[in-house]
Amino acid sequence: MLFGTLQLSTSAPMELIDITARIQELVSAQGLEAGICTLFNPHTTAGVTINEGADPDVQDDLIGALRRIVPRDYPYKHREGNSPSHVMASLTGSSLAVPFVDGSLRLGTWQRIFFCEYDGPRQRSLNWYIQTG
Repeated sequence: MLFGTLQLSTSAPMELIDITARIQELVSAQGLEAGICTLFNPHTTAGVTINEGADPDVQDDLIGALRRIVPRDYPYKHREGNSPSHVMASLTGSSLAVPFVDGSLRLGTWQRIFFCEYDGPRQRSLNWYIQTG
């Protein structure tokens, strides 16, 4: 198994960062034909997801919908004040598995991989693992 860490800088309290090109580059650099690239986010106030990347309004809609689904004014008990970020991270999840064939990610036509920041701006890391065979 191959593995490594991708470093990310986020610049807003909430944002979706398209990391597809970076993931494709690291898969291509391995020179492998086929396998699975697993991404694991080790942060409790951020997530990873696959969604449409052609229209940036989709990213804005996702953030807007999450803000409506997860109210900031709920009487959260967590004293740090970032409970909504924890809830949003649970909704999007902390890991993804993306197959690749002939060295290329097998994403759908409009699909992109996004790192989801819910408690930024911050320095973040994303662990990647590649399995073949």
